[in-house]
Amino acid sequence: MANRIILNETSYHGAGAIAHIPEEISKRDYRKALVVTDKVLVDMNITSKVTDLLDEKGLTYEIFDQTLPNPTIAVVKAGVAAYKAAGADYIIAIGGGSSIDTSKAIGIIIANPEHEDVLSLEGEPGTKNPSAPIFAVPTTSGTVAEVTINYVITDEAKQRKFVCVDPHDIPVVAFIDSDMMMSMPKGLCAATGMDALTHAIEGYITKGAWELTDMLHLKAIEIIGRSLRASVEGDKKAREDMALAQYIAGMGFSNVGLGLVHGMAHPLSAWYNAPHGVACATLLPGVLSYNAKDTGEKYRDIAKALGVANVDTLTVDEAREVAVKTVRQLGQDVGIPQTISELGVKEEDIPQIAKDAYADVCTGGNPRETNVEEIEALYRSLL
Repeated sequence: MANRIILNETSYHGAGAIAHIPEEISKRDYRKALVVTDKVLVDMNITSKVTDLLDEKGLTYEIFDQTLPNPTIAVVKAGVAAYKAAGADYIIAIGGGSSIDTSKAIGIIIANPEHEDVLSLEGEPGTKNPSAPIFAVPTTSGTVAEVTINYVITDEAKQRKFVCVDPHDIPVVAFIDSDMMMSMPKGLCAATGMDALTHAIEGYITKGAWELTDMLHLKAIEIIGRSLRASVEGDKKAREDMALAQYIAGMGFSNVGLGLVHGMAHPLSAWYNAPHGVACATLLPGVLSYNAKDTGEKYRDIAKALGVANVDTLTVDEAREVAVKTVRQLGQDVGIPQTISELGVKEEDIPQIAKDAYADVCTGGNPRETNVEEIEALYRSLL
C-alpha cells in the first residue's frame, strides 16, 4: 500500500514572513480577498498587520470577523454569504485554528455548493473541486490548521464537534510568521503549544504512522520539549522555534491521523466550550498511560526526544513510565489543568460524551483498540 503526503503548495517561515503576501497574491492575479479573522484580533491590531500590507499595494479586501473559538455551522454559513456578497475570489485566514478552519469550510462550500448545509462535510466528503484559494496566517503556535487537510466544526444543535477530512481544503500558501504569534497570552501559548505536542505524539504512535512521518514527529517533539516553557514566558526565539515545531508536527499528522486524545477532546469542547488545546493537554498524560502497552518502543523514542537522560538503559516499562511522567510535568510547568473536572466535565455527562468520543473520526487511529465502556472509565479516571 502506498503512503500519501499532502502539503501546502508554498510556505514561508520565520519572523516577517507575511511580507511575502502581496507578491503571492500578485503572481496569482487574485482580485479581492475575504479576510477571515475574529473581533479580538481586529481590536488588537493583529489583523491590520496583514491588511496594512494589502493597503500599501492597493489590493482589495473585505473583513469577516465573526469567527468563534469553536466555529459553528452558523458562522460558516455567514462566512459563505460574506464571501459571495464581497465578490471575493480568495480567502486570507488570520488567526488560530478557528479562523483557518472556518476559512476551509467556507472555501470548500464556495467550490462545492452542494455542501452548503455544512453537515455533509463531516468525515471524508469526497468533494469534487479544490477549495477557493486560501492564504493562511496563523497567530498561534499549535493548531497548525495551515498545513493540514482537516478542520473541525461545531454542531450546536446536537452539542457536538465533527471532523472534516478533505485533501481539497489545504491552504495554497501558509505564512508561519512568529511575529504574528508574539501577542499570545501565556495561557493561549501554553494550550496551543501542548496541542502541538499532542499532534506530534499522537501522530507518532497512530496506526498510520510510517518512517517519513516518524521523522517529522520526533523532530517536532524535540523542539517543543526544549522550547515550550520559554515560549510561554514570551521569549522571541522560543516562539519562533514553536512556530516551526507545530508546523512540522502538522506536516506529519495531517497525513497519518491522530488518536484517542483528540477523539476525547472534541466532545469536551462541544459540551463545555473547553479550548481545544487545553482539553488535549489535560487528557494527554492519561491517554498515554492507557495506550502504553500497545506502542512497542515508541515511548522510549518520545522520552529521548524530550531530553530524558540515559533512557536507553531503562526497561521498556520504565521508558514508558518516564515518557508519560515527562509529558505530565511539561503540562504542569506551563499551567495546564490536571483534571477534566477543571474544564467543567460532569460525571453524569460521561456516558454520552464517551459515545461521542468513540464515534469521533480521530479515535479510529488510536494504537490501542477501545470501546465506549473503556472510554467512560478513562474519562472518570481523569475527573
